[in-house]
Amino acid sequence: MLKVYFLGTGTSQGIPVIGSHHSVCQSENPKDKRLRVSVWISWEEFSLVIDCGPDFRQQMLTSKCPKVDAVLYTHEHSDHTAGMDDIRPFNFKQGNIPIYAHQRVLENLKIRFDYVFQTVNKYPGAPSVTSNEVVNNQPFILGNKTVIPINVMHGNLQVFGYRIDNFAYLTDVKTIEKPEIDKLKGLDVLVVNALREEPHNTHFNLQEALDFISLIQPKKAYLTHISHILGFHDEVQQQLPKNVFLAYDNLEINL
Repeated sequence: MLKVYFLGTGTSQGIPVIGSHHSVCQSENPKDKRLRVSVWISWEEFSLVIDCGPDFRQQMLTSKCPKVDAVLYTHEHSDHTAGMDDIRPFNFKQGNIPIYAHQRVLENLKIRFDYVFQTVNKYPGAPSVTSNEVVNNQPFILGNKTVIPINVMHGNLQVFGYRIDNFAYLTDVKTIEKPEIDKLKGLDVLVVNALREEPHNTHFNLQEALDFISLIQPKKAYLTHISHILGFHDEVQQQLPKNVFLAYDNLEINL
């Protein structure tokens, strides 16, 4: 059984947006408060997170995640990577943590977090990782399960989604080719981004996400990477098809 815990479901600024007087940013409903997008997946004794953004420390404390056996990165944007330094407490308990990403993303992380990847005179308190390249059409094994990379485009930027068993997690998607769509057949749960109602040049808007869900036909779908201008959680949820749900921070589902 997979346990999927939504650590964050917001877009790059999070909700509420700093200094915003938008009505959604002023909402008292906890479901309208969204940290940067990330998910924690666990089964048996294995535990991984997809993306490690600037809210990672807070997310780990709230979720009470006990360990991280691997970090999978979708792409290099800051809202998905800026929390790398906060893996240190897990390092102190576990040692090196394997990270998985496209080679381009690994190179980007080496520049931005050079102290993590130093091999000479490395500061003893710095995070420690073991880098693993993710290559399209090359599944890999984690915790005795097969992880299938899903290649999508975020505007002009390549991004990886991931499928584990009959669960798939895609974020920052704008376009996807048919060979990758074919990898998503027979899903129990699909998670996909839906930024807002208005079109966006690098993200699915709500209608594009719903059309994509209709194409894939999972048993259930959850929308994530949501901006405040999509609207109030409860109002948007009432307008969705019966098998489509707005994800929210700290939502937990089991497959």
